Amino acid sequence: MPTAKKRSRAGARHLSDHATPWAQCCAGALASVPVLFGIIPFGLVLGAQAAQKGLTPLEVPLLTGLNFAGGSEFAALGLWAAPPPLLLIMAVTFLVNSRMLVMGAAMTPFLQHLPKRKVLPSLFLMTDASWALSMADTRRRVQLGVEPAFSLAYYLGSSLVFYVAWIGCTALGAILGPLLGHPETYGLDMAFPAVFLVMLKGMWRGARRAVPWLVSLLAAAITYKLTPGAWYVATGAVAGIATAIMSAPVASAAKSGTPTG
Repeated sequence: MPTAKKRSRAGARHLSDHATPWAQCCAGALASVPVLFGIIPFGLVLGAQAAQKGLTPLEVPLLTGLNFAGGSEFAALGLWAAPPPLLLIMAVTFLVNSRMLVMGAAMTPFLQHLPKRKVLPSLFLMTDASWALSMADTRRRVQLGVEPAFSLAYYLGSSLVFYVAWIGCTALGAILGPLLGHPETYGLDMAFPAVFLVMLKGMWRGARRAVPWLVSLLAAAITYKLTPGAWYVATGAVAGIATAIMSAPVASAAKSGTPTG
């Protein structure tokens, strides 16, 4: 078991590693590398599917670079036709990406020290993975007493790695196209879920705080089975938020010892 002296030395090394914006950016980029093993296969598959829908190797990176939201891109390709139903695609894209509203709201308390001219453009690069890595880094910095708790440089370091890798892999997938086949053949369809299961383990804060996750999962699964389209995304998000809001006063009262009845 590490002693207090060793813990203080470890904390000092961590602070030293994050002393400059460049060091923080490099730390974010390095932390994102293991996650790429889940992103790269899906980028290749998305590019191949886009090529099968008639998009050229030039149009595919434009799609993935200007939208930069893998889930909504897969949903858009599922609805793609000739001519494409633009209003329907826009609606589904907004629905799938609506989870970003919740993720952005979770980051808001840590962004108060930054000017909006820096924050708003940076949010374009936000993904599930970069958000999870940045929030985990923010919790570490809070525990070490680092100010400010949120590192924009760390966030940009991880986000830019994902952005470049995603565009490059989708473009490569469009070029290789038919050679890739179906991802299920190689088990690649499980790569991305496996990455997020590992991330959830790092975000674990006890069974009580995991209740909204479970409610969100059940709501999304039931909606997915009963309702066509991408409504399960919004249903899971709303159910999880509602559960978190309802359980927050109970958790606060239990911590302070105040009766809730």
